[in-house]
Amino acid sequence: MSEKMYPMLINGEQRITKKSFNVINPSTGAVLGLAPELDVENIQLTLKSARQGFEAWSAKTPAERKAIILRYAELIDENSGRIIELLRAETGKPQDNAEYDFGMLSTCLRFFVEEVERLDQPVLHDPDGRFLHYMLRQPLGVCVGMLAWNFPLLNVGYKIGPALAAGCSVILKPSSETPLASLEIAYLAKEAGLPDGVINMVTGTDHDMMKNMLQSDIPSMVTMIGSTRGGLEVMNSSCSSVKHFSVELGGNAPVVVYPDADIKNAAEQVTNLKFANCGQICVSPNRVFVHESIYNEFVELALGIAKGIEMGPLVSDKARQYVLGLVESAKAAGAEVVLGGNAIDGDGFFMEPTILRNVSPEMDVSRNEVFGPVMSIIPFSDSDDEIALANDTEYGLAAYVFTTNLQNGLRAARDIQAGSVCVNEVHYSVQLPHGGLKQSGVGKDCSRYSLEEYLTLKRVSVLVD
Repeated sequence: MSEKMYPMLINGEQRITKKSFNVINPSTGAVLGLAPELDVENIQLTLKSARQGFEAWSAKTPAERKAIILRYAELIDENSGRIIELLRAETGKPQDNAEYDFGMLSTCLRFFVEEVERLDQPVLHDPDGRFLHYMLRQPLGVCVGMLAWNFPLLNVGYKIGPALAAGCSVILKPSSETPLASLEIAYLAKEAGLPDGVINMVTGTDHDMMKNMLQSDIPSMVTMIGSTRGGLEVMNSSCSSVKHFSVELGGNAPVVVYPDADIKNAAEQVTNLKFANCGQICVSPNRVFVHESIYNEFVELALGIAKGIEMGPLVSDKARQYVLGLVESAKAAGAEVVLGGNAIDGDGFFMEPTILRNVSPEMDVSRNEVFGPVMSIIPFSDSDDEIALANDTEYGLAAYVFTTNLQNGLRAARDIQAGSVCVNEVHYSVQLPHGGLKQSGVGKDCSRYSLEEYLTLKRVSVLVD
């Protein structure tokens, strides 16, 4: 058991409170460290500090901000060893996944500081020739962000990258499951030259406590990565004043594998993504619809690939019990377990990679976001509407299509209701917008479209004649 305390960062100072909570290593079940419980006093201090930080940061020139942000990215990379080690301990990630998670943080900082220089401020037509009209982009203000535990540092990068580049200040609350590496990142801000109050990071397990933050009229933006239920609660709490929202919420990603697909490629792409990070990815494929003519072959290929995959643990025993419950429910409803389906005995919160066949769309494992290492493979026939099957969910974050028929691919990409559709290869990158439709959220992470959400769009008209 570790008694090390990881303080919050508020106004450039590390602060603790009277109460704290344990952070658990999911690979061992042991306490890894302690973090403070946010209280009312520190909420008010954080809001005041973020407002002052915004005033100082937004007053700097873009060139001044760029130099500081790039220095911050350098400092983060210089401390990669110890931070990745801590990240692995609090998440249970294997080394390659942890390195990717960490690397996306500095990648986001460098991308957005360059992308902000490419945004246009267009001149608008005046039919009478009397005015010069143009659009002016300015920093939005204080941004409050609540982050998920599955990719702690990537999620920090998704938020501070565009916010800092735009000239905003941030108040971030990492998940109470995995706050430690994120706090270590925040501690480096002062050394990089960021003014006090530009990055504030708070911790806690009391969701009601954050309502005091959200109900303040100081934040201009509320952003989040998490569940749909959590997103609705956050948005409802924030509507005491007019605010901007950018929330990336739950997913139940469909896969459609047509009979003409490269079956081996499809099985490799889907299986490797499904079991990456122990299935704890918002864009993880949950419902794999495979044409009946290639169904058995696909199942056998996926089985062979999954047997060779080594996974880390789920984030908690509660999460593991939820996923195991979905498996038991599916079995009771007639699904067949092809692989796995059980918890792994011993320390930590491990579970076997699991493949289910003969799953029907009505089962709970199909209706709900799994967020664990369970792949459901569902057959469809020529008489089925595969697009309707894919769209039969309240979620709309990501989808995947495998076909060698151009018409099938383009039609599915057009008609599947998801914020991103990948055809024949899984692909995500910082320059590509990431966000959902339906109950999977509003707004975008990554790309110039995310950056634009942290900037105002003001029209200016100057009388010329």
